[in-house]
Amino acid sequence: MKSAAATDAWLETPFVRQSVTPTATPEGCEGNWFKYVISQGDNEITGLRAGSLNEVTRQVDEMTDRLNERRIGKQKYK
Repeated sequence: MKSAAATDAWLETPFVRQSVTPTATPEGCEGNWFKYVISQGDNEITGLRAGSLNEVTRQVDEMTDRLNERRIGKQKYK
């Protein structure tokens, strides 16, 4: 179980988009695909999205914003 100090430090660390890079199109799919990485300290979220670089970057930034809004909400209720 995490200590209260470790949990507090985790809640204070924001999620950040680390990268959006072209990747191979998954089998059975079409279009341009990108691999994205979002980090929060040592934790990483990795995923794939289809679209243009601008579209995928915007989607990942919106996802990062939502993750941070949830993180901030948890801080309010400590």
